[in-house]
Amino acid sequence: MDVVVDRVLDCTGQACPLPVVNTARTMKTIEVGQVIELLATDPGVEPDMKAWSSRTKNTLLGIERDGDVYHVFLRRAR
Repeated sequence: MDVVVDRVLDCTGQACPLPVVNTARTMKTIEVGQVIELLATDPGVEPDMKAWSSRTKNTLLGIERDGDVYHVFLRRAR
């Protein structure tokens, strides 16, 4: 993904709901318009992040998978 990442959040090895909880917490620490790259190994992160971003109105820029690691790119909307 060709996007400037402002913060990387490593949640590898964490099971649901920790990646969602930590993403929500980290999202509050960045400015509107900035991007988080979430790293996770829990396959549930894909549907969880789609639902979370829809519910919170933050922008899901994309999800890429590299082996067992999911790279989730989220932009803070508000």
